[in-house]
Amino acid sequence: MSVFNQQKLSIKLIPPATFDKPVEGRKYTLTHSDKTAELFLDIGYVYNYKSINFRMRDEILAEWKKDSLGSLNLIGKAYVDGGEFNPKVADTRFKIFKKEMATALNGIVYGDRQFYVHYPFLLDAPIFIHYSSIYPQYRQVAFYGTPRQYLNPTVTI
Repeated sequence: MSVFNQQKLSIKLIPPATFDKPVEGRKYTLTHSDKTAELFLDIGYVYNYKSINFRMRDEILAEWKKDSLGSLNLIGKAYVDGGEFNPKVADTRFKIFKKEMATALNGIVYGDRQFYVHYPFLLDAPIFIHYSSIYPQYRQVAFYGTPRQYLNPTVTI
C-alpha cells in the first residue's frame, strides 16, 4: 500500500447509502490487494464483510460516531490479532498497520470526498484508530488528525 495513488482506488456505495447519507453511522470498509496495490473502499450503513479476507485480517473499518458531547468523530478499527498470532507476528502486523495507516486514511477520506461537500464541518473532526490485540502493547487508540489532512494525497503522518 505505502503511497496513496488515487487511480488505484475503487469506490462502491452500498445502497441505500449515498454521498450525503447516512452521516452518523456511515461505515467504511477498506481492503487492498498486495499484488496490484489497489485499494477497495465500500461506503454504507453496514460494513462489507464479504470483502474481508478473514485469514489475512488486514482491512480497516471506520465509522462516523458521536462522542459523549455529541460531536462526530471518525472511529476506525485495525485488527492486529485475537490470539491466533504469536507475539512476533502480532508485532509485525502492528508495525505494518501503523506504517500504512496514513495511506489507508487517504483512501477513505479521498474516496468519500463528495461527502465533505455536504458536511464541510467534518473535515475538522478527529480521527481515532483502535488497534485490537490480546497483547497489551498493541491494544491502543491512536489519534490521526482530521480528514482535512488526508485530502492531499502527499500528506503523511
